[in-house]
Amino acid sequence: MDFELSEVQGAFRQSARDFAAGEMAPHAARWDADCEFPLETIHKAGELGFCGMYTPHEMGGLGLSRLDAALVFEELAAACPSTTAYITIHNMVSWMVATWGGPEIREQWAPLLASGEKLGSYCLTEPGAGSDAGSLAMRAVLKDGYYTLDGNKAFISGAGSTDLLVVMARTGDAGPKGISAFAVPAATPGISYGRKEVKMGWNSQPTRVVSFDRVRIPASHLLGQEGEGFRIAMRGLDGGRINIATCSVGAAQAALDAARAYMTERRQFGNRLSAFQHLQFELADMQTELVAARQMVRLAASKLDAKAPNASVYCAMAKRLATDVGFKVCNQALQIHGGNGYIREYPLERYLRDVRVHQILEGTNEIMRVIVARHLLEQPSAEELR
Repeated sequence: MDFELSEVQGAFRQSARDFAAGEMAPHAARWDADCEFPLETIHKAGELGFCGMYTPHEMGGLGLSRLDAALVFEELAAACPSTTAYITIHNMVSWMVATWGGPEIREQWAPLLASGEKLGSYCLTEPGAGSDAGSLAMRAVLKDGYYTLDGNKAFISGAGSTDLLVVMARTGDAGPKGISAFAVPAATPGISYGRKEVKMGWNSQPTRVVSFDRVRIPASHLLGQEGEGFRIAMRGLDGGRINIATCSVGAAQAALDAARAYMTERRQFGNRLSAFQHLQFELADMQTELVAARQMVRLAASKLDAKAPNASVYCAMAKRLATDVGFKVCNQALQIHGGNGYIREYPLERYLRDVRVHQILEGTNEIMRVIVARHLLEQPSAEELR
């Protein structure tokens, strides 16, 4: 087991760190305050390959591993967790189109998505189907070479500002096996977008309901085969859980760095905060738990890259641990800042608001516990998780 980064991985991480410092960090507070979706910055990220991290080379992407991508996303998230989270969602769309799209869809969309010239949204959640994704109700009916889509999707990141939607809809009977996946151009007649949700965090990306009213698309827009949609969605969510866990780690690292700097500068009762042993212990615990979370995420990414049979459960464990630790570290860093942590002059309250949703999306942390527990109880031995 080699925990050190290779020279190439170090170069990717440094490139991401430089981009985050120059193009994201100076503007992140304004994007949050103004609820601005920074399209120009995302397009610039695409020019560096950050919009097609694990999209194959032949489809215009970098063809990197999930571990390599995690290194990049962590650095970007340290500057703006919200914008980075959208970039990870877009990467999932790029990868899905390149992996399961037919020749027509791949040739038309994959290179544009991988370059960041065109942007994508992922449409799985519905008003009545959140954690229970297998119960989604949106339908797609095939007739005369065209699918007609009807239904609603909820909490869709980037909706109204993106160019392509990857949509999960029911083509068969009830349950997961009746779900299929589609690539739907966002401007197709019959698609409408609800109001931009007013959210606690993630304000640099719009979130909307997307409604489909007799939306007609060619049969060639099917991703994979009919009935494969749920499997495609779950494959996407394994990577998505690593991505969102990585965003939590990146935000928490930035919060920890801010707390450490503040403790060396701020004075109370005649001493710097760094002289108080209780705060030293707090900082030490934050660092220790954050390192553990980071290594868990990288282990899960390595499992996914290796196509290990237990990769999904490792992704669930990493997502649960890293998003809980990420929120805890951000909250503790805010506490160390006292009243200053609560005002927008400092970034702590923004980090805290942005990472809170990470414990909910890509499967709630309660669902992550269900996945891990079921795996343990269905196995004759827990040895494979040691």
